Amino acid sequence: MTEFDKKVREREIYKVTLVGSFVNFLLVIFKFLAGIAGHSAAMLADAVHSLSDFITDVVVILFVRISNKPEDKGHDYGHGKYETLATALIGMALLGVGVGILWNGVSEILAFLRGEELRSPGMLALVAAIVSILLKEVLFRYTVRIGKKYNSQAVIANAWHHRSDALSSIGTAVGIGGAILLGPHWTVLDPIAAVVVSFFIMRVSVKLLVPCIDELLEKSLPESVEREIEQILLSFDGVSEPHHLRTRRIGNNYAIEVHVRMDGNIPLFKAHETATAIERKLKERFGQDTHIGIHVEPAK
Repeated sequence: MTEFDKKVREREIYKVTLVGSFVNFLLVIFKFLAGIAGHSAAMLADAVHSLSDFITDVVVILFVRISNKPEDKGHDYGHGKYETLATALIGMALLGVGVGILWNGVSEILAFLRGEELRSPGMLALVAAIVSILLKEVLFRYTVRIGKKYNSQAVIANAWHHRSDALSSIGTAVGIGGAILLGPHWTVLDPIAAVVVSFFIMRVSVKLLVPCIDELLEKSLPESVEREIEQILLSFDGVSEPHHLRTRRIGNNYAIEVHVRMDGNIPLFKAHETATAIERKLKERFGQDTHIGIHVEPAK
């Protein structure tokens, strides 16, 4: 990736994140007002979810800038894992929000079962839920397109945070709508909706966290990728027995270390020339920022 491409990538990531943060900021205010005025626990939980979206937008903005910094003396492999860390923080924020919504919903359901009367939510809360669904789904589609285009884990993670907020608002709308239309005996639908939505949120958080944990624990690349690497190595004349293959991810980039064998009688220049050609081929396939280390040994 050229310096120009990196700047374009950073600019587009900032743009989509700033748009998302602006929408989230407006939704946070609207949902909190609607939840309070409309007496809806589900809407207040939804507002907290939107607040977490706004916070994670700030996290993405800060960490993407750091992750795009070039290699330096203290970071020989670059700063790519800062973006992985940002993705993990988003996942943990989602998990925390999901647990919080679950706790709040269960508490209200238990209160209802004990005979306590729950306040019926107002129409304003239902309107807020519908508006949130529409805005967050549009935001999800826009954000995930940019994230895939520029291969940004953090932006894709943030897109799924938008989608989880849309799902949250769907559950909220169903609960609030049911409580309004069916009367006071069904006000418990409001906290039930919050509980159901909490499981969707926690599921998304786990899907985001597992790949981050794998990367931070230096998990190898998928077996299919390693087989492709070996095929590329063996496609060069005079190269045989690739072994000690070690692979991992560093943010959005791959790191590949491998030992290969060549004829021990060829000139050093020839061996170096072949190793350089292998490196160039691997970078053409997996990206110019791929970290590659090739150790050459004489063939047995």
